[in-house]
Amino acid sequence: MSSDDSSDRTEQPTARRLKRARDEGELARSAELPAAAVVMSAILMLSALGGIWFKQLAAYFASGLSFDRKTLETPALLPAAFATQLLHAFMLVLPVMLVTMVVAIIASGGTGGFLFSIKAILPKVSKLSPLAGLKRMFGMRAATELLKAILKLSLVTSVLVMMVERHFSELMLMGSMGLQPGLALAGTLITESAIWLAFSLVVIALIDAPYQRYAFMKRMRMTKQEIKDEMKDMEGRPEVKAQIRRRQREMANSRMMQKVRDADVIITNPEHFAVALSYDPSADGAPILLAKGSDHMAALIREEAKNHSVEIFSSPQLARALYFTTELDQPVPEALYYAVAQVIAYVFGLAQLRPGVAPMSKPMPKIPASMLFTADGKLVTPEGAT
Repeated sequence: MSSDDSSDRTEQPTARRLKRARDEGELARSAELPAAAVVMSAILMLSALGGIWFKQLAAYFASGLSFDRKTLETPALLPAAFATQLLHAFMLVLPVMLVTMVVAIIASGGTGGFLFSIKAILPKVSKLSPLAGLKRMFGMRAATELLKAILKLSLVTSVLVMMVERHFSELMLMGSMGLQPGLALAGTLITESAIWLAFSLVVIALIDAPYQRYAFMKRMRMTKQEIKDEMKDMEGRPEVKAQIRRRQREMANSRMMQKVRDADVIITNPEHFAVALSYDPSADGAPILLAKGSDHMAALIREEAKNHSVEIFSSPQLARALYFTTELDQPVPEALYYAVAQVIAYVFGLAQLRPGVAPMSKPMPKIPASMLFTADGKLVTPEGAT
């Protein structure tokens, strides 16, 4: 079976797939939503303006058909008279035009958002294919659009038939009315018809907008193989890998720095290395290394320790030994038990120190020869050379 078969496209689209479709100008669009919004906003405007709007429009229309003797005797004045009437009529309908224009722009982005894409208007070779044209003509989207067109035509026809039946007698009398009363009645009938039509369009839009969203997401579905290929492509890009590693380091460092406040002692180099240890006297285990860092990270650990009143103990050899031999959240090596125990005992003694009692002398932890490291992580030889 072909990978392009819709039955294979069972997976939801990825963010990259949706972004690529958006860049190409393909979005979930409902043409019915802007149409319904425009008609409804125009109806609301006309309703808010009331009969004054139609009466004023009828007055402008009537005055445009009557001329004084001077205008009739001077044909050169007719263009100015017509221009004045057109300007008055334009200023009258201008508020409705502006409101409907704004509503149309806002409603057009109601389903898929706002987008201007050059790719959407560029010619595509695929659109010139007769086979692709036949698919568009007889596909599901074409059938859906045909159904909507039939439904809209039926609604408009139903509204017109209903209005004619309800106001048949008034329509018959309109021909014998004066110009202004006739135009006012026509405006009332048009407004009522537009209200019914607007409600019909709103019903269609409420059905069409969710359907367009569903149809768009269905078209964007991907096969399992496409998702695998996309993941491989993204993970294979050096900048993505670097970004993932950087983000992982940031998250790991953030979690590690949060553990510094729970440490019992920070052993430092004193500047280049810093390790945070925690020890539970009630447990049988060895001290645990909670955090470690060099240079800038070591400075951050020391600063965090100061903020939370954690004791800082300077022992360059022990700090380097712990840094190069112990991983995060792991117990210290057995060879360093005695040296670490000396430091822990000293720190706990400081915490329990009472007024008037002399503190114990600061220990000088002795590090086994097998645990002596240089600043670049190399073991120190018995002769002292690296």
